[in-house]
Amino acid sequence: MVTFPWLCLWHSCVKRYPHCCPGSHSAFNTDSNTSGMESQNLVDDLSPKKNTVIKVNGPVVGSRKRPSEGNYEKEKEHCIALFDQWSEADQVEFVERLISRMCHYQHGHINSYLKPMLQRDFITALPAQGLDHIAENILSFLDARSLCSAELVCKEWQRVISEGMLWKKLIERMVRTDPLWKGLSERHQWEKYLFKNRTSEVPPNSYYHSLYPKIIQDIETIEANWRCGRHNLQRIQCRSENSKGVYCLQYDDDKIISGLRDNSIKIWDKQSLECLKILTGHTGSVLCLQYDERVIVTGSSDSTVRVWEVTTGEVLNTLIHHNEAVLHLRFANGLMVTCSKDRSIAVWDMASPTDISLRRVLVGHRAAVNVVDFDDKYIVSASGDRTIKVWSTSTCEFVRTLNGHKRGIACLQYRDRLVVSGSSDNTIRLWDIECGACLRVLEGHEELVRCIRFDNKRIVSGAYDGKIKVWDLQAALDPRAPASTLCLRTLVEHSGRVFRLQFDEFQIISSSHDDTILIWDFLNVSTNGQSEGRSPSRTYTYISR
Repeated sequence: MVTFPWLCLWHSCVKRYPHCCPGSHSAFNTDSNTSGMESQNLVDDLSPKKNTVIKVNGPVVGSRKRPSEGNYEKEKEHCIALFDQWSEADQVEFVERLISRMCHYQHGHINSYLKPMLQRDFITALPAQGLDHIAENILSFLDARSLCSAELVCKEWQRVISEGMLWKKLIERMVRTDPLWKGLSERHQWEKYLFKNRTSEVPPNSYYHSLYPKIIQDIETIEANWRCGRHNLQRIQCRSENSKGVYCLQYDDDKIISGLRDNSIKIWDKQSLECLKILTGHTGSVLCLQYDERVIVTGSSDSTVRVWEVTTGEVLNTLIHHNEAVLHLRFANGLMVTCSKDRSIAVWDMASPTDISLRRVLVGHRAAVNVVDFDDKYIVSASGDRTIKVWSTSTCEFVRTLNGHKRGIACLQYRDRLVVSGSSDNTIRLWDIECGACLRVLEGHEELVRCIRFDNKRIVSGAYDGKIKVWDLQAALDPRAPASTLCLRTLVEHSGRVFRLQFDEFQIISSSHDDTILIWDFLNVSTNGQSEGRSPSRTYTYISR
């Protein structure tokens, strides 16, 4: 379509400001002597004609009504001068009128002209207005790859990133949100350079820029060690004169606390592997335990639950309720749940270590209740009767039963919607607790699956076959994943049944009927000539007196 934008502009200018164009307004005069129809005819004469289109080897090109004459430049400058005198609102309205009278081809030209004008380098513009902190805050949301690209845009962007210490902030964000990053920061001691204001102790941004790829390399190495089974092995020999077996354990960065068949609780230094303390008082094997910064709570085959002061080892409380062995217990946020060979589950209120009262007894299982776990919503229990039962934490009312295992269930862990259980049918099952559906069955162990733990990436299981297996949790939750791809590694070092294990991003710590505690370290791996999956071990033997 062919249009004359300059003529439309001129027409509007003349109508609005006739006094500025003497002798010209008469041609467009629409006073009372000119009818409305005549005025409309004048406008129509100036409108684009739909039939004035020519094609020149491809794109459509509009042609002018008449050739450009010598007075066009003068008319254009005059109209621009008028345009400059108007208010912004009037200018916008006038341009909208012009654009509405143009064809699609002209709209394209205008769009191409406006696009670069509308683009703004706000990262460069903000510091010029004294708003460096806003530019830094915007760029602080970038991931590592995008931050690298941003540094290459221009010197000003690079300056904002450097002075804003954005690589430091990126690492701090990862440490806050990812346990693997947090663990690396503590073990490699670069945590001391984080979460500090700008002081002389804080290295420049370039330090954090170079640190980031080193951290990524460490993470990739750890993941490869897990997949390939490469580890450094440390061994604690716990044997005493009259018993054999380490039934339970828990650890932190400083210590390992274990419950033994010889009725004792032994506390080990995690670095030196030396026995720091022995707690005695139970008259039967210590079958389960849990501790926090204040207390250790243990359950025994003597049917009692004991509460110990964690630093002194003093007995603070003894709970006598169950009629048979206390097989498992969990406590958190003022609530404790215990379960027993007597087929019952006891729910306790823990106001303090010395003020613990029975809230409710849950009855429903038809065999020994081997394990319990809970959160704010559900209590989950598993039994030798082949079932998993779900109870309301707040009301202690029964909710549902999960059926599927063909034999008794020895272990489980519950978190969010996921329950993972191990059974004497030699299988591991994954369940959706909300609907009760079995999501996956893992097969591979040759005997009873005695202990199981999972995090966001892996399931680690231990069985009476003496083996520890590492499974890919995300693949197990994907129904399309072949069963043959789910077991990442099988670790064989124990010479007896595996009773208990715990793990984090860097290690597995397990205990066994063979009287040992093994520390499988996937971070500090020696590679000098060791075969895959095997590493030299350091052994510490403690003989009780």
